[in-house]
Amino acid sequence: MDLSPACTEGISTDGCIIKSDRAQRKSKVSRDVEMDIEFLYKAVPQLAKVFRIIDKIGEGTFSSVYLGEAQMRDGRREMFALKHLIPTSHPTRIAAELQCLTVAGGSENVMGVTYCFRKEDHVVIVMPYMEHQAIVDIIGSLTFEEVRLYIYHLLKALRHIHQFGIIHRDIKPNNFLYNRNGKMYALVDFGLAQGTVDTQIELLKDLTGLRKVPRPVFGEKNLNSCTPAPSTTKQAAIKTQLVKPVKTEDPANRRYSSATRVALPVRTQSGSQKPQRTVQQGLTCNCYLTDRVCNICMSRKQQVAPRAGTPGFRAPEVLTKCPNQGTAIDMWSAGVILLSLLSGRYPFFKASDDLIALTQIMTIRGSRETIQAAKSFGKAVVCSRELPQQDLRTLCETLRGQRPSPDDEVTPLPGASRDSTTTRRQKIQDDTPTHRPTEGTLKQHQEHSGSKETSTRLAKQISETDCKVEEDERGWDRVPDEAYDLLDRLLDLNPVTRITAAQALQHPLFKDL
Repeated sequence: MDLSPACTEGISTDGCIIKSDRAQRKSKVSRDVEMDIEFLYKAVPQLAKVFRIIDKIGEGTFSSVYLGEAQMRDGRREMFALKHLIPTSHPTRIAAELQCLTVAGGSENVMGVTYCFRKEDHVVIVMPYMEHQAIVDIIGSLTFEEVRLYIYHLLKALRHIHQFGIIHRDIKPNNFLYNRNGKMYALVDFGLAQGTVDTQIELLKDLTGLRKVPRPVFGEKNLNSCTPAPSTTKQAAIKTQLVKPVKTEDPANRRYSSATRVALPVRTQSGSQKPQRTVQQGLTCNCYLTDRVCNICMSRKQQVAPRAGTPGFRAPEVLTKCPNQGTAIDMWSAGVILLSLLSGRYPFFKASDDLIALTQIMTIRGSRETIQAAKSFGKAVVCSRELPQQDLRTLCETLRGQRPSPDDEVTPLPGASRDSTTTRRQKIQDDTPTHRPTEGTLKQHQEHSGSKETSTRLAKQISETDCKVEEDERGWDRVPDEAYDLLDRLLDLNPVTRITAAQALQHPLFKDL
């Protein structure tokens, strides 16, 4: 949050108006922050005896983070991050987060805890403050070596917490602080953490009973909670009487039957009934492989499974509500981060609901591979058409501009024949640094052809070539195959075979570390 004052001197009248409006907006934000700080002082009065709260540096769904300064006994002034949890947070959840910080924090790139203040239902966790840069602001200037070190230290933090049986469940760049100048890293925010079966964090074991009724797998609306119309209810009762019980069938072992209608929905098949009519052999209801939801599915009890996390970083087993989720979901999120850093695109996945999120994963990892992986953990995924698996190197280099898109063609120059039209890839390969167009040749060509469009195109080509040279200076023309091999193993659709943090640290990409 930028709260620095806006300068309004030495600029034009129009500029003054714009700057004045900006200053007023910042002043308003500053007043809001001051009010929040005053409220925090009143809510937890003992803070005023220790800290001078300077600014509000972060705000999320479950907490707000403030920057505070404290005078130490030796006279030094030290900065701290004060995390104020929302009063509606469950006490066990707060205690579990504190236990994660105290047991696993303070080493191996995991943030520790210094103090904790409480007044009634207000809790403030005090942690060391680490100056850091947001990935979204620096992703365009990162070198490959910086990316390699970033992922290495993230994996170290994940290995450390996984050894304690902690599943972070919200791995993303905003929760892995990065000080670029000091090369320091810190994993933060254990507010959504859960424990493995053998977790060493006792309080994480008590969180199982606190889970609320989960939302449906796809979308924000809960179709199963809708009360059917009276006529629909009656019709459902009639259909239920027509259902004959059959042998229970595991969806992971079901053979797909050919159907005249193919649909997008991903549906959990766990029933053991088969209507007499309009149903193919081996299916559980009459809406399977169709674009509608029948009453049997509408009345089916929801499957309970954790769904916490940030959209775009959720693993396939989370999106399909697999009940058995482990530390592998953190590894998938680490893979998404590496995909963003290698491609230079952040965020990489941005979906409005879980169905779109799973579809986006399919476009990268392939629909057939996604369906096969889902079957391995008992989920049936249906896709309307087959999506091929993308080559990760080609994808990242194309997005970063290291190689052009096959569909991106260069318009032929005036007077050139149709056969002389070349792709952008050929143009870039031909334009080596010693044969790049110069401003003189650009002007000469413009005078010769009289085409402003042609000169604009050549100027753009010069800019693209300069960008490519700059990218090469940061090492993006020398990304080893090991980087994409690690990315492939992190983005393994099957959580059982997905690489662990301990295994990833032994990967050849980090052999010299």
